Amino acid sequence: MKQYLRFHNFSPSQKLLCTFILLTFAIGYSFGMTLIWETHAGLDGKSGLSPKDIVIAYRGDVASRLELALRGPMSDRIDKDSSAKIYRWIESGAEEKSFNETIKPILESNCVFCHNGSNPHIPNLTTYENVKKLSVSSTGVTIGTLVRVSHIHLFGLTFIFAFTGIIFSLTYVKIWIKRVLITLPFISIYLDIGSWWITKVSEPFAYVVIIGGALMGFSFTAQFLISMRHMWFYKSIKDDISSEYF
Repeated sequence: MKQYLRFHNFSPSQKLLCTFILLTFAIGYSFGMTLIWETHAGLDGKSGLSPKDIVIAYRGDVASRLELALRGPMSDRIDKDSSAKIYRWIESGAEEKSFNETIKPILESNCVFCHNGSNPHIPNLTTYENVKKLSVSSTGVTIGTLVRVSHIHLFGLTFIFAFTGIIFSLTYVKIWIKRVLITLPFISIYLDIGSWWITKVSEPFAYVVIIGGALMGFSFTAQFLISMRHMWFYKSIKDDISSEYF
């Protein structure tokens, strides 16, 4: 029977290398999930992450970008009374006089510490002109941004699942399970990223975004846990182990 490289062929140093690769990816993946929650959850004005949040993030909404931020990721930064004043200002036409009298002091007290123009990736809220631009209806993610984010995720996620897949291939699970869990994250990537684009024109694909992300998370978790267990806690494997595990 043809034999393949498995964890019992590895030295402790090689196992340590694989372990720290998996741990680092796990930490990074956790931060990625946290980022998605912080930027998407609550955009519809309700707690939690929903398909409507996905639609708003990618397709846009009748609400402005400023309103969406106050409903979602910035909801804990400003009290409800101040948020209500900003909403009324937007609804009344977002005039400069009322901005200087009412809105600017709120932003200076709660927002401009971060939104001061020092970071080009964060909206600048120090001037009326900049805030006025954020008070118009949201159009969602631009095509340029989608191209950039898709490019980054395709390369980054391929890199991650290439390494986790190689490490997972050293485990002793049955061959059909191994092939499914190695293939599934890549199918999930296509579903997830492809649906970002389609959601801009068809709202139901927001559900596919969530499904793709869930399958990706399941694949990563399964590969991580099985690999760690088989690397360090699996019993000695006999040389004549059945080929169904290879």
